Amino acid sequence: MTKGELLYEGKAKKVFRTDDENRCIVSYKDDATAFNGAKKGTIRGKGAINNRVTNRLMKLIEEKGIPTHFVEQISETDTVVKKVVIVPLEVIVRNIAAGSLSKRLGIPEGTPLRSTVLEFCYKNDELGDPLVNDWHILAMDLASKEDLAVIADYAQRINHILGELLEDVHISLIDFKLEFGKLPSGEIVLADEISPDTCRLWDTRTGEKLDKDRFRRDLGGVEDAYAEVFDRLVGGA
Repeated sequence: MTKGELLYEGKAKKVFRTDDENRCIVSYKDDATAFNGAKKGTIRGKGAINNRVTNRLMKLIEEKGIPTHFVEQISETDTVVKKVVIVPLEVIVRNIAAGSLSKRLGIPEGTPLRSTVLEFCYKNDELGDPLVNDWHILAMDLASKEDLAVIADYAQRINHILGELLEDVHISLIDFKLEFGKLPSGEIVLADEISPDTCRLWDTRTGEKLDKDRFRRDLGGVEDAYAEVFDRLVGGA
C-alpha cells in the first residue's frame, strides 16, 4: 500500500492518505509532549514501541469482540488502519487515583477507586481538552445518546481485557485514554493508540512508573520504562 499525502500531524503521530480511499497509514513519531504541548521532547525509539504495543493490544481487543480500526502493520513505525471520522471525545478510564483526578478531587495518588470512573474530555487543543459530561456532549452534538452508550460499554470491556493481560505481566493499569471513530457505515470502532503514552502503568511489585509520567515529571529512565513495557507485552513476537 502506497503512502500518499499527509492528512494530519498530531503530537505523536502522522496520518497519510493511501491509494485506498478507505485506508490510511499511521506513522508513529519519537516526539513527546505533555501538558497539552507545553512540554516537548524526544523519547528515543518511542514510535516503534508505541506502534507495536498498540497493534498487539488492538488485535487482542478485536479478538475479544470489540471492533477496531487496525488493519496491518507495515513497518516498525507504520500501520495501515481503516479510515474513520474521530468522535471528538477523549475517554478516560480510571481504576486508581492519579494525575489530574488526584489534583482535582484531593484523592491521594495510588488510592484504589471503589468503582471504575469514566471521564469524557472534549477534544479541542485550544481549550485544553476540557472535561465534559453527558449533558454537554448531547447539547454540543459531539455524540448521540446511543453512541455514548456504545462507547461507555466498549471502554468498560476494554478496561477488563487490558487489566487481565497486564496483571499477567505484573503491570497495574492505573488509568488510560481511549478514542473512538466512526466508519462510513456508522459503526463505532476503537481508534488512535493504546501505549505507554496513553496509559498509566505501574509495576505491581515495585510501584515503578512505566509510562509517560516519567517524561512529564522528569523522573528519568523514560526509554527504559517504555522498553520494559514492550518486552513484557510484545517481546520477540
